[in-house]
Amino acid sequence: EEYGSCWDNRQLPYLHRGLDSNDPSAPLPDLTREEEAGRWIRSYPKAFCYTTDRGILRQVLNDYDRETHDFYRWTVRYTQDELSALIRRRSGIDFGGIVSLIPLSRGTSGRIIRLRIVGTRRTMVIGKELEIRRTLSASHLYSSAFVVDAEREAGRELPTAFTLTGAGWGHGVGLCQIGAAVMGEQGYGYREILTHYYKGAEVENAYL
Repeated sequence: EEYGSCWDNRQLPYLHRGLDSNDPSAPLPDLTREEEAGRWIRSYPKAFCYTTDRGILRQVLNDYDRETHDFYRWTVRYTQDELSALIRRRSGIDFGGIVSLIPLSRGTSGRIIRLRIVGTRRTMVIGKELEIRRTLSASHLYSSAFVVDAEREAGRELPTAFTLTGAGWGHGVGLCQIGAAVMGEQGYGYREILTHYYKGAEVENAYL
């Protein structure tokens, strides 16, 4: 992901988009497009950070983080009552019943930067990604790279439930701890790992 998608609106040359893959010929999808982002998020493309090897995960994750098994692709489901109460509690704003969650813009990793919450009492745009993650979870949503599916029942005006299908864990900018551990396990050196995640960076000695 690009630096500016998550924090202040500027670009840093060493925090640039890129695939977490060892296949240089793989095309970089345009995940700022909603249709493309949806396909990507609902699939399991190859990536260094896509691993279930508990030995590798033990190297980089705390005990409580290792309880997470579905960080690469995940789903969260809320009933209408759960979601409306959650958003009211986390944002301090009473939106009423939730009509829809609409992604307005995405970063290069498919993470939502601006999300419109449409309620029966209020409509509001939130962002960037951290605010979205905080608003839609009791703690932090794994990431803001998700698509929304609403469940409906005949005769009911509002959706009865919402399922968020998501990708990734964290903001996606810079070095991925899990991906770096996998690269190390596969024999990559630290210079290769650093320059993979920090595009165009050079590794130099900083001591005399």
